[in-house]
Parts: sequence; C-alpha cells; structure tokens
Amino acid sequence: MQPPTLMLTKRERYHKQSLGALYGKIKQSRVLMIGAGGIGCELLKNLVLTGFGQVHIVDLDTIDLSNLNRQFLFRHEHIKKSKALVAKESAGRFNPQVKLEAHHANIKDPQFNIDWFAGFHLVFNALDNLEARRHVNKMCLAANVPLIESGTTGFNGQVQVIVKGKSECYDCNTKETPKSFPVCTIRSTPSQPIHCIVWAKSYLFTEIFGTSEDELPDFDHSQDSENAAEIQNLRKEAEALKQIRQSMGSAEFPRKIFEKVFTDDINRLRSMQDMWKNRQPPEALDFDAVSKSSAIGSEVGESVAKRDQVTWTLAENFTIFCDSLRRLSQRLQQAQTTDANGNLAAVLSFDKDDEDILDFVAASANMRSLVFGIQPRSKFDIKQMAGNIIPAIATTNAMTAGLCVMQAFKVLREDLHKARNVFLERPGIRVMTSEPLRPPKPDCPICGVMSSRLVIDPERATLNHLVQDVLQHQLGYREFSINNEVGTLYDPDLDDNLSKKFSELGVQADSFLTVIDDDVENPHVNLSLSISEKSLPEGSDPLSLLPNIDVPRKHAVESEVVHQNGNGTVLAPAAPGKRKRTGSLEEPTIEGRLPIKRGKVRDAPGADDVVLVDGSGNGAIVIDD
Repeated sequence: MQPPTLMLTKRERYHKQSLGALYGKIKQSRVLMIGAGGIGCELLKNLVLTGFGQVHIVDLDTIDLSNLNRQFLFRHEHIKKSKALVAKESAGRFNPQVKLEAHHANIKDPQFNIDWFAGFHLVFNALDNLEARRHVNKMCLAANVPLIESGTTGFNGQVQVIVKGKSECYDCNTKETPKSFPVCTIRSTPSQPIHCIVWAKSYLFTEIFGTSEDELPDFDHSQDSENAAEIQNLRKEAEALKQIRQSMGSAEFPRKIFEKVFTDDINRLRSMQDMWKNRQPPEALDFDAVSKSSAIGSEVGESVAKRDQVTWTLAENFTIFCDSLRRLSQRLQQAQTTDANGNLAAVLSFDKDDEDILDFVAASANMRSLVFGIQPRSKFDIKQMAGNIIPAIATTNAMTAGLCVMQAFKVLREDLHKARNVFLERPGIRVMTSEPLRPPKPDCPICGVMSSRLVIDPERATLNHLVQDVLQHQLGYREFSINNEVGTLYDPDLDDNLSKKFSELGVQADSFLTVIDDDVENPHVNLSLSISEKSLPEGSDPLSLLPNIDVPRKHAVESEVVHQNGNGTVLAPAAPGKRKRTGSLEEPTIEGRLPIKRGKVRDAPGADDVVLVDGSGNGAIVIDD
C-alpha cells in the first residue's frame, strides 16, 4: 500500500487533470457552509474530496437518532453532540489537507457579521429554515459574496446561484404559501409550535412506544476519550430511558417520563449557557406543582380530549398526558410480543386518526411549547400539522449537494453565463430541469436596492443626524420613511424618535435600516444601510456613509404576467404610483401571506421576543436538519 502522502499527491493529480487551472483557485479558496444536516453532510463530503482549501461549518443543532439514516457523517456514538463539530471530525479524515473550522452557533449571532461574511470566496446554504435562509441571502448581498442556495422536500430539490447585481436573489420571487414546514433544531431550540409537534411525534412517542436509542447495538467509545463527560451523560440517559420503559404500566410511569423530558432534559439544556446568549432559555416544569392544579382521572381526561377546537391549559395538557400514557401503556402491554432475546418488541406506530396517540402527541407538544415560551395549539390544529410528514430522502440530498459544487465551479471560473438554477422533480417529465440565471428584479426589497454602510458613534448619533444631515442634505431626500426589522422608525407623520440615540431604538451594529422614498413622481430606489459602530473623534460628525453614494432614481416598471418557475409563483409588480410601505407599516410577507399591520416601534426590543409563524393549511412537515 502506498504511503498517505503519495495517495494525496495522486488525488491532486486527478483533480488537476479534471479541473485544469480551476483547481488552483479551489485549493486557495475559503468557503462557508451553513447547515450540517441532510444536504450539509453530503455537501461537506464533496467540498473536502474536491480539495477546497478552507471550509467553515456553522450549525447550532445537535445529532439525533433520526438523523442517522441519511446524515452519514454521524454515528450512534455521536448522538447529542454538535453536528458542526462531528461533521468536521468525520469529514477531515477524507482529505487531511483541507482546513476545516466548525462553529456550534446560530448563523444569526452577532459574531457572524458582514465583515466576517466578506472573508469568504463563496457561501453554501444547506438550511431548512426560511428565516435563516433570508438572513444569509441578505448578508451575502451586503458582503458581495456569491451564494449557492439549496433545499430539498422529499424527492424534490433545488439549487440557486445568487450573485449580487447579476442574478435573482432568494427574495426576488414571491413564493406560494409553502406546502411544507421546515423543522430545525427540534431537540434543542424550538421556536415554533411545529417544532414541538414533530418532537412529540417523531421523538418522544417513538422513544416510549417504538425503538429506543438504548435498544440499538452498543458501540465502542474507546476512540472518543476527548468527550468522556458527554459519553457518560449519554450512558446516564440510556439507563434512564431503560428504567422508564421497564416501569410501563406502573403508577410512577407518567412521573418518570415527565421528569425526564420536561425537567431533567430541560435543566441540562439550560446548563449550556452559550446556547441562550441571544434567546430566552426554557423553563423546566415540576411534576408535583403541575399535578396539584390538575384533575387526574380517565373521565376527566376524556371530557377534556373531546374539546379539540380549543387550546388546553397547562393543567388540562397534564391531565391528557397522564391519561393517554395510561391508555397507550395498556394497549402496548396487551399487544406486545417477545423476540428470541426476551426483549419486548413495540408494536405501536403513529396514526393521526388514533385518538389515544393523538392525545399523547398533542399534550406532549403543548407542554414543550409552554416550556420554551411558544404558543400552544389545539388538538385539531396539531392533528392537521402532524398528519402530513414528508421524510427527507438521502438520494435527493446527495444529488442536490453534487449540483451545488458543479455550480460553484462556474462561479469560481466567473462563467456566470453557464451557471444554471437546477430543480429536481420526481413527478415531472424529466427528473432534473434547469434554467439560466435571471437578472435581479428591480422591485425586489432585498437586492433591488442601493446598499451602503452607515458608521455611527453609538454615544452621540441620533436618528435626527441621519434624517437631516445624511438623507435630506447630503442625498436630497424629501418625503421618505426609515424602517428596520421591528417596524417604522421615522416617516413624515412619525417624528417622535428623532431625538433618540440609535441604541435607544434597538439599532445595533450589523443590523440594517431601509430608507424608502415616497416621492410620487421621481422616487429614489430603496436604500439599505448596514450599521457599523465606531467611536468617532470629538467634534466630527457622529455618523457617516461609507462610501459616499449617489442613490439612483427608480425607472417605470411595466406590469408582468404572472408565471410559474421552479421557486413558485412570480407575482406581477404593482402599477407605478405611490405605494404602501411594505417594509414599514406592514410585516414582511412570508410566502404569500397577507401583510400584518404594525404599530410604532418600541424603544428597544427584548431579547426574549418570540415570533410565531402560522402554519395554517394542509401543509406537510419536512423532517430534516
């Protein structure tokens, strides 16, 4: 067998033969991959084997048992560990010459600012979260870094090439109301009701009445000595699960399950302080305290369960939780069989039309929602959301990841005329279709704007400095509004905030302000300002634009016919004339939803604010991370 150094040399020789001069660029490139789940594992493997010089991996999630059937970089001994860190360790063995950096963090954290994004030659998105994808799209445009966007839903997939000023961005096309609800960080940091519903259905129910993690074959952890403490925690959890399953049917069974998932597991999550720097930590529940306010009994539980159109209280959810556990335990004990090894084989599987199972999933999901400060849902809503689940397909992830790297080659060669947006569709005439890159839409609220950086002195700069000194005197604006992610900061009818400092308005470094010109006859294009904070010399202006810019005027846009493309329905632009401020008084629309009117912005938004996305309709749930 040849030494590893010779093998690597041979690999490089093959790369040079197939890629030519491009391989030099690839070897020197510094790329960012966001998401280490289904697509991310396949994509990281491709990047490493292709020889990209340096790859940074960002993912906040941890590894779950359900990930192992498709996320091949992970093994059973990695359960509960960081996806980013384990992916780095596993993929690093494929090509030791590639430098890998892992970040167990949220891509929306302040440390990942515009300057950090600007340090990469290329960014790959392997996310399943709409809000995070839009954030990365916005940051890449601000940093002027090409983005390869990707996603999958069952057998369908897509790859989109996004280059500032040369192609459509992720937000250029208004999409139809999504038929799927992406699930992210179900086990660690749920933020929407659907996350808790999938946790209750796909994790807790399966753990108790299906295949437990503790029933899988043992693995050798001798090579994992650096994570001895974590391995010890896994063994403790496995033993706790085993004891809980053995006590099925006993009076203590509900207490043991409750205290594990709503008390012990939550307290363990709370101990990970870095995870809660920018979000509200969960609050563990106490079994005795909740049971005192609840009425336990089969008749009580049955009467509560019939009220499926209302949202149950904590006490009512607790009653249903205990009663459904009793019913399911009796059914399982009556129907279970014994295999050759004497182990009890579970025979229950999820059925949305099974009242006992649905009661358990609804009560468990609602109590987890309350733990994380999320609005619970009615049993009727939960049945609708939990009944349509599209599992992630490993082959779709692999095909999509390969297409990402192929399009990346064209971006690095600067052959954008050859780059394509690619779509995988199983029901179509062809499995794979593609289209050329389309130019940015002039009316896009994200890329159809003028961008600049606003440097402010946080101790001196006020909103009035921006309004009068920069927008009115320097850029020639007359009637306009200023908005951020929270709402309207200024317009001609709202001048209460002019004397306030930016910090009082919740405007911080690496956030964005949008200036919308309301002039009817000849308005400027929207102006997007990324905020940088810097202590400026005393006596100098407290804020400045870098660089100085001349904001162009809008051109009349002819109405377009509504048509379909692979990203959804493209809506015709509104007729010219004075329009409503979709970025100020109205909530940014989410996938075709009607806008929601907003009130005044409060002085500083709290860090524990929760944004709820209504998953109404007969949507499907995509299980992927």
